[in-house]
Amino acid sequence: MDIRIGNGYDIHQLVENRPLILGGVRIEHRLGLLGHSDADVLTHAIMDAMLGALSLGDIGLYFPPSDEKWAGADSLVLLEQVNGLVRERGWEIGNIDSVVVAERPKLKPHISKMRDRIASVLQLEPDRVGIKATTNEKLGPVGREEGIAAYAVALLQCR
Repeated sequence: MDIRIGNGYDIHQLVENRPLILGGVRIEHRLGLLGHSDADVLTHAIMDAMLGALSLGDIGLYFPPSDEKWAGADSLVLLEQVNGLVRERGWEIGNIDSVVVAERPKLKPHISKMRDRIASVLQLEPDRVGIKATTNEKLGPVGREEGIAAYAVALLQCR
C-alpha cells in the first residue's frame, strides 16, 4: 500500500468584531480570528496537511489572500475543494489527527461537532478525524490570548 503523510500548521490573531469559527463550528466568544477567509485555523491546518502529503503546496497557492473571491470564505467549502484535489489524483484520507491550541474559550464541548462537520465534508467516518484541544500554559502569543493555533497530520493512501 502506498501511503503519504503531511503536516499542517496555522495561527491567526484574535480580534474583536469577528466570529470565532473552528472546525466549521461557530463558537461564542468575545473575540474571533482575523483572516481573509473565516480564519478557521483548524480547517486550514488540515488542508495544509493534506496538500503537503502530496507535495501540492499550501492553501495560499489555491486560495490566495490577495484574491477577493476568497474574502470571508467558508473554510469547509475550501476543505471540500482540497479533498477533491486529493481524490482526483487517486488518493484518499486514511485519517486526520489535529490539535487546537487556545487558552480560551474551552473547546471540549465543541470537539464532537467539529469532528462531525469535518468528517462529513471529507466523506469519512468520524473516528478517522482526531481533534484535541490544549492550552499553551499562558506562554507565548497563544498563551497571552493574542491568537489561536492548530496543528494537523494527514495520512493519505493510494486508492
